[in-house]
Amino acid sequence: MTAHYYTPVDAFLINLDQAIRTLFGQPVTTGRPHPAAHAPPAELPPAEQTRAARLMRVNHTGEVCAQALYQGQALTARLATVREGMEQAASEENDHLIWCETRLKELGSHTSRLNPLFYAGAFTIGALAGKAGDRWSLGFVAETEHQVVDHLDSHLRRLPVDDQHTRAILEQMKDDEARHATQALAAGGRRLPLPIRWLMKGVSKVMTRTAYWV
Repeated sequence: MTAHYYTPVDAFLINLDQAIRTLFGQPVTTGRPHPAAHAPPAELPPAEQTRAARLMRVNHTGEVCAQALYQGQALTARLATVREGMEQAASEENDHLIWCETRLKELGSHTSRLNPLFYAGAFTIGALAGKAGDRWSLGFVAETEHQVVDHLDSHLRRLPVDDQHTRAILEQMKDDEARHATQALAAGGRRLPLPIRWLMKGVSKVMTRTAYWV
């Protein structure tokens, strides 16, 4: 792949465009087929529909944060290959973003009103991770994705049994996140110290519990 070199102004405008697309517009996706295209339709009781919607709102916010993390890390990555890997992973996360938002609308709900705040925080964390060095940044990706896989597993257990549409989306997301973690480690990612992993879990809990309701 050909390396791209941007001025600070270019980088600022590119990241601003990405933030606007993620939060308010139409992000660029890979064009993959929708994972729930052949899932059987189901009428959910009101309580189950509300629960599924709240879970999907959390997942959508998680994808907003994933975009911000990858963009922040790509901005401060030292090696072009690492930067390009972050950008490729971000494009696949855009698929998740669209799938989650579409499903939220189908369930009659909305995205989290705190997404701009979550995006800003995640972008800052991603940029700091990139500043720490590419191997640590890749390790941060791997740990983040491992935690996301665990989080998706818990949501799959909590989903209404008949909601095969949402389940198909989460299963595909889980497969993608596990692959991103494997790729980050294969590219040289280092395992993060235990206190940092605990801190990441704590921050994640704040986000998920807040997005579930707001």
